[in-house]
Amino acid sequence: MGEFKVHRVRFFDYMPSAIRALAFNSGTERLAVARGDGAVEIFNFADNYFQEKVIPGQDGRAVEALCWVGRRLFSAGLNGEITEYDLENLRPRYTVEAYGGPIWTISCNSQGTLLAVGCEDGTVKIFEILEERIQFQRNLDRQKGRIISLSWHPSGTQIAAGMMDMIRVFNAETGHATHRLLVERGVGASKSREVVVWSVVFLSDHTIISGDSAGKVQIWDGFTGTLVRSHVVSKWDVLALSASQDESSVIAGTSEGTIVQFQFMSSAVERQDKQWVRTRTFKNHSHDVRALAHTDTAVVSGGMDTQLVVRPLLDKVEKNTRESELRIIAFPHRNLVGCSQKAGLLLFQFPDHLELWRLGESDAHGKAGDHLPVKRNPEKLIQLKRKGEDNICCSALSPCGGWLAYSTVSGVRLYKLQLGNNVGINKVSKLPKELHSAHQLCFSPDSSKLFASSRQSSVVVVALSPLECKHLHTLRHKSGSRQPVHLLSASEDGKWLATANTGCEIHVFNLHKMKLHCTVPVYGSCPTAIAIHPTTGNLVSAHADQQIFEFSLKQKEYTAWSRTLQQQGLHKLWLQRDTPVTHIAFNPQNPAHVLLHDTFMFCIIDQSLPLPDAQTKLYNQMTLRTLSPPDRSRQSHAFKICKNFQHLMSVSVLEDRSLVVVERPLLDIMSQLPAPVRQKKFAT
Repeated sequence: MGEFKVHRVRFFDYMPSAIRALAFNSGTERLAVARGDGAVEIFNFADNYFQEKVIPGQDGRAVEALCWVGRRLFSAGLNGEITEYDLENLRPRYTVEAYGGPIWTISCNSQGTLLAVGCEDGTVKIFEILEERIQFQRNLDRQKGRIISLSWHPSGTQIAAGMMDMIRVFNAETGHATHRLLVERGVGASKSREVVVWSVVFLSDHTIISGDSAGKVQIWDGFTGTLVRSHVVSKWDVLALSASQDESSVIAGTSEGTIVQFQFMSSAVERQDKQWVRTRTFKNHSHDVRALAHTDTAVVSGGMDTQLVVRPLLDKVEKNTRESELRIIAFPHRNLVGCSQKAGLLLFQFPDHLELWRLGESDAHGKAGDHLPVKRNPEKLIQLKRKGEDNICCSALSPCGGWLAYSTVSGVRLYKLQLGNNVGINKVSKLPKELHSAHQLCFSPDSSKLFASSRQSSVVVVALSPLECKHLHTLRHKSGSRQPVHLLSASEDGKWLATANTGCEIHVFNLHKMKLHCTVPVYGSCPTAIAIHPTTGNLVSAHADQQIFEFSLKQKEYTAWSRTLQQQGLHKLWLQRDTPVTHIAFNPQNPAHVLLHDTFMFCIIDQSLPLPDAQTKLYNQMTLRTLSPPDRSRQSHAFKICKNFQHLMSVSVLEDRSLVVVERPLLDIMSQLPAPVRQKKFAT
């Protein structure tokens, strides 16, 4: 594999935010995830569960509920506003004040024409969904307590609303309440203790299913308003419910971290009548399960422990397939670490601030595996808090260490750094008006230019100098796609800039001529990492489905190595990995080496060696160490993989040819979580 001096960095204290809400769009196979810091993430389940978009949060904009209407995404929160998101420009499109106090829940009818929100003041407010906006239509009968949960009947004529101690059923056309379903407090419960109906599901046969703070899942007859059956599933709260599309299965999430499945089936083989039967219990969370989504083949859950869990239903999927594997998504599918290769600096991106660190040093030498003594400890030089209320969506550090940039949805900020005995940072006050907010930022290798991906899949090029920052050009492709650019990579010689957008397109621009050079043939899976080789000039791309391609920018075609790789196929174990490659680099000592990593492994692809076939042992590095040189040579293959790291966040190659490996041990995250919340308190 070759030897590198490795800086193992474990002081990036990144802490994901708790998951507050989930919404699954079965038509587009997209899952929307709302975090406690207000961020909204979009996962493409059809593309190996890739996190293709992130809309940053904002102070005071905590999202309590999410709702898809076709391809449009809405949210509501305790600030009393309804927000629709611009999924092309990754920002809120507009907000509408509901004028009912904090909003606890949001739901749309199956026809996609009306939105209902449940408010603190006891009203259910109906909004009409127009082509460009939503418009208030009317209030349903006002109740004495807050509306905690809502569910439309599939016909769109009735709405079930969960409240304190009861469920109300409304006629959606007249606005009047037709039934009041009183919820039991539970055995031994105090009469003064209110029961919160955290979630309701209204099925097409007029069955209403509720989950409450007494730990019960209850089945109701929606025609008569009577209780059919009650299941005690937890000592604590049942916080979330979700039904499958065919209404044959319902799942319930509890504050004990468990998920209970109910299925509509016969209780005995010889019986023909069906009822709701408790069938399975899953335990994949350490804390409260706040949100659930029931897809055709899996249970998707999230909560206080910050992890998104996709648990397959084994009776719905084929065994030993990608769909049958349990997935736990703990970290973002994007790079939050910037590196200055020449200055030995690291930039850590948090939602509300940036941290600039200087790496430690060691002048000792040793053999492979030795731990070298540190001559100078790592040092935090700067902590830069973001300006305004909007969280940071992207950041970049120049290779020379002299420039730092970050962006929010409000705009880009650029700083000049002064490194030495006294570290200084000065904001660049005058930026070109063309430099709006950016989805991704990148500096040129010589630190003379800043590239910012902007609206309509364009890239703004800014020239940097100590005296002024000047707009040079705005690069645009010709495909017509408006999907955001989420990856940027500039070549070492300053000639090429490669861009990738969430529409699966990769475009390469000639920076000398400031025009489009070529478009890589569109592959059906989204690029997760791209890089241009400093010697060959070839573009290497990794995709969400774990495929790897190499494209010659000179010949404008795939290289012979790439064609051979696709003809032979990647190893089965490589394709079974469940986290995407998030960074690609190259070994300056050996042009045949391509360096890449995902969350759990670091890999060097040696293009001079044969590719592993289906019978070859893929993870063979430990075995090779025990062999003689001739046997080692015979059994070596191109994929040299190391899995001795804990949750890799970034791997970079410094100018002195040493590696910087940034890790975030999951145990550190779990130790920072609060104790499981058992008693719920309302924020008003």
